[in-house]
Amino acid sequence: MNMIINKNDDLKLKIENTDLNGNGIAKYNCIAVFVPFTAEGDEVDTHIIKVKKSYAVGKINSIITPSADRKDSECPVYLKCGGCAFDHLNYEKELEIKENHVKECFRRIAGIEPEFEKIHGSPEIYRYRNKAQYPVRNENGIIKTGFFARHSHRVIDCEDCRLQPEEFSLIVKEVKKDYNLTCYDETANTGLLRHIYLRKGIFSGEIMICLVINGDNIPFENELIKRLLKLDLSIKSVLLNVNKEKTNVISGKEFKTLYGKDYITDSLCGLDFRISPLSFYQVNPLQAEKLYKKAAEYANLSGTETVIDLYCGTGTIGLTMAAKAKEIIGIEIVPQAVEDAKINANINSITNARFICSDAAKGTLKLKEENIKPDVAILDPPRKGCDSSLIETVNQMSPEKIVYISCDPATLARDCKLFSEYGYKVLKAAPYDMFARAGHVETVCCLYHQKKDF
Repeated sequence: MNMIINKNDDLKLKIENTDLNGNGIAKYNCIAVFVPFTAEGDEVDTHIIKVKKSYAVGKINSIITPSADRKDSECPVYLKCGGCAFDHLNYEKELEIKENHVKECFRRIAGIEPEFEKIHGSPEIYRYRNKAQYPVRNENGIIKTGFFARHSHRVIDCEDCRLQPEEFSLIVKEVKKDYNLTCYDETANTGLLRHIYLRKGIFSGEIMICLVINGDNIPFENELIKRLLKLDLSIKSVLLNVNKEKTNVISGKEFKTLYGKDYITDSLCGLDFRISPLSFYQVNPLQAEKLYKKAAEYANLSGTETVIDLYCGTGTIGLTMAAKAKEIIGIEIVPQAVEDAKINANINSITNARFICSDAAKGTLKLKEENIKPDVAILDPPRKGCDSSLIETVNQMSPEKIVYISCDPATLARDCKLFSEYGYKVLKAAPYDMFARAGHVETVCCLYHQKKDF
């Protein structure tokens, strides 16, 4: 059987759409052809590099006619690095793609069409991230730090990513100087320095430096700290993280404080928060404030409600709603995050919040056994979404409202469909671009139980 498209064919294609990974999509004899770094409206000469049964993948030979949405990327490694997906498009088009993706997931996966707000663009599209994890590798005697290429563990050298604070590049350059730090080899599980992990309080300016090592300590520790402090960058914390495992997981369980505190602080929605290395904290705080205010609007608290905050991290969402709730109960599986959440409640003089260290499903079941009847449930799960047992237990607790925040529209739509089977209806949804230039989008949904009269 002859294939319509063959590998190494050169085809003239018209890009008709763009997916959430920044790949342009064309049709050739009814077969979808994905072409990275293209835009809707591009006419491109394409070289086919992969052919599957139902689709093909190509790469650009040349752009014959550029799309009106196309722009030149100012990043020197954009075409190599796997960090960004949309730096070849103007921002308005990126927002349109993300908004349409959210709506399509609800239609296709859940069969639901709630009242959608227009997508909320990020206040900043560059230099907005407060966290970076740089893998460190040695290639032919050259130390490389940066980000992995698409679909690989090959490091693309990039000391200064335009999504990260400028201070991060100065720190990376200093760490890379000759301190006799050998670089990690993930194949042989040898070498010392695995990752340079950095966090910054965008409002406080405080910076945390964490070196992830395949060992117990680093040579020239004091000299390195002195040089880092001479950068005069409000460095408040220098840590070692010990990870000797042969694994793709970045951090190990053991931390050692080399300088300062084992945390930094920042503010959000008028509250102060303590952030430890493993604590979840939104990477785009300027946009997170807007998202949390929308979540509070959807919760519409009057002061009499019991609120359960699942996957609560350091307590940011629940604590920002505490002033308008009777009680906040947070559940989080990471012990350090739970400790931080308790401290965050204390430093903000919040007395109507408590936190439980548990898997979300088991913690929710424990509350049910205590006969806790929440009025509002806040869900902010990881990308994989909620476990079906959690959804069942939340339903059994019968909250009147559910505020669901998700960074994956597909799993969000899937879970909303499951909640709909228990009588919950998604009335409103608001997409937020928390990850400008990257291929992700955050969405907050408001679910009401249809048996209730609102």
